[in-house]
Amino acid sequence: MSYLQEEGWSRRTWISVILVGILHVLLGYALISGLAIKAVKVITGPLEAVNIEEQAPPPEEAPPPPPKLEDIPPYVPPPDVQIETSAPPPPTISVQSAVPQPQPTVAPPAPPAPPPAPVVAAPTPAQPIARTFAVSPEDYPDASRRAGEEGVTGIRVTIGADGRVSACSVVRPSGFTRLDEKACQIAQRRWRFKPATQEGKPVETTVNRNYRWQLEEGR
Repeated sequence: MSYLQEEGWSRRTWISVILVGILHVLLGYALISGLAIKAVKVITGPLEAVNIEEQAPPPEEAPPPPPKLEDIPPYVPPPDVQIETSAPPPPTISVQSAVPQPQPTVAPPAPPAPPPAPVVAAPTPAQPIARTFAVSPEDYPDASRRAGEEGVTGIRVTIGADGRVSACSVVRPSGFTRLDEKACQIAQRRWRFKPATQEGKPVETTVNRNYRWQLEEGR
């Protein structure tokens, strides 16, 4: 066995190596002889130069002409004017006509005063009938007597034209309700009056009275 076979080189490998070497030799010869340059010229072909004309820039616009200055006329002073002053007008005299004075108005006479109202005589007061205001021991409420209640009850009674008490109200309480209620009961049941009169006729009137509640000694 040869050395090449020991390294593993086959016949195909040798043929490839030989072919690569031949190609390198041919390529080097081509470069030396200028064949490669001719091949490049054939591939690229001749180059043509083209002139590109540049467009001329547009003409610049001419500036506008300067404005014309108006001719200023020379100053001419105005002529002197003389003003004639006229004499002042005469004063005007105004004549005022006399204003007629208004006639004095005469007030109509006042109507006669009404006749005075008739004087009404004050009614004569009612007069109590004798012995009708006497307080008896029986008038004292039993509960008030046992409780020892004493005091003064002020009442206002209305006396009719017949002399009887038609209404009663307490104007000064004694402090004990039983005594105040008993006072009005006694006045309406027992009190009698000679009625008040006015122009000779009996009229209704009101009278204030005090009813004294006092226990007898020893009771």
